[in-house]
Amino acid sequence: MTASTGALTDRRGRYNFSGGPGALPEEVLREAQQAIVEVPGTGLSVLGLGHRTAWFRDVVDETVHHLRCLLNLSDGYEVLLLQGGASLQFSMVPMALLRGREQPADYVLTGYWSAKALPEAQREGPVRALWDGSPAGYTRLPNDGELDCNPRAPYLHYVSNETVEGLQFHRVLGFEGVPRVCDMSSDFLSTPVDATRFALIYAHAQKNLGPAGVTVVVIRREVMDAAPADLPAMLDYRRHAHMGSIYNTPPVFAIYVTLLVMRWLRGQPGGLRGVAERNEAKAARLYGLLDASGGFYRPRAALADRSHMNVVFTLPSVELEREFLRRAEAAGFSGLEGHRTLGGVRASLYNAVTLDDVAALCAFMQEFQRSPEAR
Repeated sequence: MTASTGALTDRRGRYNFSGGPGALPEEVLREAQQAIVEVPGTGLSVLGLGHRTAWFRDVVDETVHHLRCLLNLSDGYEVLLLQGGASLQFSMVPMALLRGREQPADYVLTGYWSAKALPEAQREGPVRALWDGSPAGYTRLPNDGELDCNPRAPYLHYVSNETVEGLQFHRVLGFEGVPRVCDMSSDFLSTPVDATRFALIYAHAQKNLGPAGVTVVVIRREVMDAAPADLPAMLDYRRHAHMGSIYNTPPVFAIYVTLLVMRWLRGQPGGLRGVAERNEAKAARLYGLLDASGGFYRPRAALADRSHMNVVFTLPSVELEREFLRRAEAAGFSGLEGHRTLGGVRASLYNAVTLDDVAALCAFMQEFQRSPEAR
């Protein structure tokens, strides 16, 4: 570490580049810290406030209000705060949209998470892998000419950002006549999105929205109402909508922190477009270093499909990667290990990661490349 970079690390503490749970804004962390002791105006800790109180009803309603405003949603959509993470949505989606249908649902397999969604859908009905990137090791995304979409499919499912492989769609897939279902867990609210083009969006909160424990579902009401009538209550979107997302005991603290993040997002300069521009600048800074390293740092994803959220790369050897990660951890950079299924290095640049954080990481990486061990 150089003296200047070390001083910055000492002043700000550790840098969180984890793929999830991800970094939260410092402002939100301070408010959450206070709420653990006492929520302003209540005299009680957030950890002891009941989910049937008027206070928590207001928390849920305000959170949903901010989500509606950020997405510019019409009354034709329901916003739900559920549990079970995106993994539960792998099952809830086909139970509601595929069960009893004859035509197969189309699934685009672009990485670790989309590959996990398909087998769960097969339990409920016919499924077609519209495109499968596994033979190439999930290093790129399909172009439109490779997607032979079925205009009669019950829905098209894809993952907007694959956190493991560092791949991100920078466009919307499919036909306008086929309901789109998208897992946006790792890039939801990192950039503006036209939610009206989707029948259902789901995103668990441990990337850009808040801590683990809550999952946001945005569903078109006509799609929700057309689901089979015999679904289990906990797996029926209609039941949760009817109860205003408090059907059973919800994760009060996780939803409260999500509310704090929503307030923070709405206060950001330039709104979501400003957030997206800053995310793009962070990604450009780090990818620029990788590309200028002469092959020392090797981006995994194809150039056109690089994720603005998860920068995945390798070094010339596994031994050098281990040394890089060891030194990075000692220097205050946390969460840089690649996913357990892939290895390598991954720097996640979620909304709360600042450009200064990325600059500090780049300074460390340049110094590591110059070190004797790296030569």
